[in-house]
This record gives sequence, structure tokens and C-alpha cells, in this order.
Amino acid sequence: MRYINSNMIKCLTIKAIARCAALFLFCLLPLKGICQTGEDVVNALVEMGFENVGWTEDDKERVYVLENSAYRLNGVGIGKAVDVIQEMGLPDKKPCRIIVLDNNVPQLSLYYKPIIGDTVPEANRRDWDVSYDLGGAWKQARRVKRENSSLFKVDVVVYPELKLKNLVITQVYQVLFNLNPAIEISLWNGMKVTGQVIIPIYNEYGVSYEQVRQGYVTLSQSVRLPYNLFLTATIGSFNNYRWGGTLDVKHVFKDERFSVQGRVGYTGRSRFENWRWKVSPLKRVTWYLGGDFYWPEYNTAFSLKVEQYLLGEKGIRFDMVRNFRYASIGFYGMKVQNAGNKGYNGGFRFQIALPPYKYKRRGYIPRVLPSEYFGMSYNAGNEQYYGRSFNPRVDDNMATENSFNPYYIKSELLNF
Repeated sequence: MRYINSNMIKCLTIKAIARCAALFLFCLLPLKGICQTGEDVVNALVEMGFENVGWTEDDKERVYVLENSAYRLNGVGIGKAVDVIQEMGLPDKKPCRIIVLDNNVPQLSLYYKPIIGDTVPEANRRDWDVSYDLGGAWKQARRVKRENSSLFKVDVVVYPELKLKNLVITQVYQVLFNLNPAIEISLWNGMKVTGQVIIPIYNEYGVSYEQVRQGYVTLSQSVRLPYNLFLTATIGSFNNYRWGGTLDVKHVFKDERFSVQGRVGYTGRSRFENWRWKVSPLKRVTWYLGGDFYWPEYNTAFSLKVEQYLLGEKGIRFDMVRNFRYASIGFYGMKVQNAGNKGYNGGFRFQIALPPYKYKRRGYIPRVLPSEYFGMSYNAGNEQYYGRSFNPRVDDNMATENSFNPYYIKSELLNF
């Protein structure tokens, strides 16, 4: 009898424990997305291929820092990181912030503030505010240990180049097509080294375009200062046969649809002929100063600039660019001193994202991949001399300029 009672007691005890465990697990179900630390999130993001990943926390909020180097499209990559953090990395009853980096320089932040008292504290992509404002979090977050550093890792990036011109009566277009591989290395925060070789594939532009020659060979340093001020200084050999140095400045206003930007360059002529690099003294000053407006409803950017070009002539340029997930398409108009057609010119340009759209590094093994975008511009007025400028960085184009725009990132989060 005692044996039977003992077994019954044991059975009842096991059932009670099982019921308590089930009740405990049931109570945890509404807490999806809550974790005690951010270590698991950091490990998950690193496994996905994100770089410079870290986290910190104080009494006010939890902060993650990361750099998207796993996805070709920045909006898609940031969205994937948001999904992981929502799933396993939100703090309990406390705001969460994600600071997105570019070459270890902070660009924007995403901020989630839970509504205290919700029965199910589960975040959604639409609940994140995206802004250039980093709050006060960056002062603390900049000192945290970061996993999967991007420093000293090598990318071999192949830039396709296609040009067309219509100057010969007997030929519809003259065509130039090059493949331009470049080695790109990050040496420290904000610093990037680029060395490029131009390899002609198909040439109808003339003898001077036949030789294998150097393209961009640059050192570029970017910093972010208080009050949404971004600076980039670049020295080296650029496109359009220029060498020297440039300084780019951009300031974003409190209403983040509006910004101003400028560039000043001090350059000379640069040309590679017969396996010799020939340069002229630095004596040409070029510059532009302009204002920008972004129309969030249509992801369209408008800019108006006053510029001084390579021959010393001045002009005004207007640009309108519509940004999509896989492409950016723009139109421009110009009024330039001394140019034909009474100084008026215009045209269109585009940038298209190239596959693959997902990739990641394997340690310090050099990564070989195509450029993020392939683009062209069309000069409708066929002006060959006046209104010409140059670009100091090989990966700088209208699509990459928009890749950290907070309105664009927010639209990508909502439209996924």
C-alpha cells in the first residue's frame, strides 16, 4: 500500500512540474524578440557577413553598430539586420538604436521605442524611425569592441565602363568598352586606398585609348563632424585625366529633406602614355556649391549647383534623380559659359545595381566581385570641351550617394 502511494505521489509531482514548465514557457511566448544581452545578435550578424558589429547598453537604451558588407543593396542589408535584432535582440522595456556605418564612419541611425504596457512587445519594421541623428549614443558606441573588422581586408572590384559618342557622320555611335579592376583596402576608420587598372576591350575612340593604363589611384579620408557635417578629402589620380586633391563637404539640415554640399579641387593634367605617367603642375581650381531637396514620397532628389569647370568657365546645373531599389535614373540641364548652343546642354544618366546581390568575405581572403553599380550618362548637346568636370572617387555615383538617405532606407523597410 505504501509502495502504491509512493508511486502516486511521484506521478503527481512529475505532472505538477510539467504543468509549471508548460505555464512558464507559455508566459514567455509574448516576449519574442527580448533577450538579456546583445552577444547572440552580434554573433548572428557576423555569421550573415556584416562587419564592424558591436553593441552596448546603458540605463536609457541599447545600441547596435554594424556595417553592411553582405548585401549589394544597402536598404535590403539594413532591413535584414533589423529583422535579426527584432527577432532576438530587443531590450526589455527600453528603446533600441542601430547605428549604420560606412567604412567605420557613422552615417545614420534607426531608433525603436517600445510602447510600455503593450501585451505583446513585438516590433515591426514600420516602427523604426530612420534619421541622420545619432542621438547621444555614438559617444559611447564608438568605443565598443567590434567583431569582424573590415580593416585591412582586400576587395578586387571590377568596374565595367561603356561610353558612346556621336561625332562621325558615317557612323551612328563610336563605342568604348573597358573592364577596370581595382584593389580597394580600408586602412583605418574612414580611410580607403584604391588602385585601378584600365583594360581596353573594345575601342573606337582612338589610339590613345588602346593602351592598358592606370585609372583611379587614390587615398580618401572621410569623417563625420557634429551637426550632420560630412567631410571627405581625396588625393591621387582621378578620371578625365586629372590628378591632385579635392575636399567634399555636405551638411544636412534639421529638416533632413534639405541639405547643402560643395566641392573644391586643385588639380593638374594626368596622362599615361607609352608606359609613362605624364603630369602637369597643379594649377587648375574647380569647385561647385549647391543645395539639395529630397522628395520622400517618390524617392526623388533635386539639386541646383553653381560650378566652375576644368577650363575655368562657370555654369549652373540642375539634376533630378529618381531612386528605385535596383536602379537610379536622372536627368540634368546646364547653362555654361562659352559652350555651343548658347551655353545650353542636358541629358540623362542612370546607375543599375549589378548581381550578385548577396556575398560575404571569408576571413582575409581577397574578395573578387563586380562593382555595386554600372552606369552611363548621355550628353544630348554633344559638347566636347566646356562644362567638363571629374570625379575623385571610383565608387562615387548618384546611386551610392543615395544609399544612406534615411527616407530611402525607410521606404525600403516598408516595401520589403
